[in-house]
Amino acid sequence: MAKYTRGTVKDFPGFDARADAEALRKAMKGLGTDEQPIYQILTARSNDQRQEIALAFKTLYGRDLVDDLKSELTGKFETLMVSLMRPARLYDAHALKHAIKGAGTDEKVLNEILASRTPAEIRNIKQVYQEEYEADLEDHITSDSSGFYQRMLVVLLQAGRDPDGSIKESLIEQDAQELLKAGELKWGTDEEKFITILGTRSIVHLRKVFDKYMTISGFHIEETIDRETSGHLEKLLLAIVKCVRSVPAFFAESLFHAMKGAGTDDDTLIRILVTRSEIDLLDIRQAFRRDFSKSLYHAIQKDTSGDYRNGLLNLCGGEDD
Repeated sequence: MAKYTRGTVKDFPGFDARADAEALRKAMKGLGTDEQPIYQILTARSNDQRQEIALAFKTLYGRDLVDDLKSELTGKFETLMVSLMRPARLYDAHALKHAIKGAGTDEKVLNEILASRTPAEIRNIKQVYQEEYEADLEDHITSDSSGFYQRMLVVLLQAGRDPDGSIKESLIEQDAQELLKAGELKWGTDEEKFITILGTRSIVHLRKVFDKYMTISGFHIEETIDRETSGHLEKLLLAIVKCVRSVPAFFAESLFHAMKGAGTDDDTLIRILVTRSEIDLLDIRQAFRRDFSKSLYHAIQKDTSGDYRNGLLNLCGGEDD
């Protein structure tokens, strides 16, 4: 798997799992909790190092670090710290399970994860889901969705997108024409054509298709999707197109909307900062600055408070102004 280098969190130099475990125990022992060392340690260690701290904590004290965090912390700060402790390989599977369990489905989570992950990452998510929950992810998702939206999700779950770098020159114009015929030139919409092309072509191929589509139709593909589809399918197709254009820009926009207007979507804020902190959060910060004329750091500072804010700011990794 590719080694990501555009994260804000990297392996901490001079890492000492035992010393960190001792500091965390001291912060949570006795009356009251000292939150500062907790977020300072957990936001400055890589996920692999956090797992070593959890092991050292159990070895030294016979206690489960995550259980202690849950009993000592509360609210959004607790959610953030517990999220940081979840093994990276389990995070997406857990988020998807949470999104489809109980009454109602959180389509935003399904769209975000399945539109933005690579085929290799999706295959890994399916395997982990099977191991952790002894259930098939596709079965769970299909029982919680319907129609063309369900079919688009199923195509993404097959992880059958052409390998990146694969461009079918002869198909670029053909795909663009097919999309035009399936939408703008048709009475009604041939959703199936959108699903097949957007779900199976390589990223670089689709970028060329979108450019060709603009040339022959005069429309951005996003405008056509907006006019020709609706509801959950429209949101998923738009998420796919945005990720094809730029995954960091997609996450920057998601973060912007999470903090826009009254109230903050803390679940989205936590999920993106935790999952992208070792992958491409520097690129997301750059896209945020470019597209919204302010730094992600400043937006977090303005929209959150207390130890929760401090933890998020540490993950964010600094100002871009």
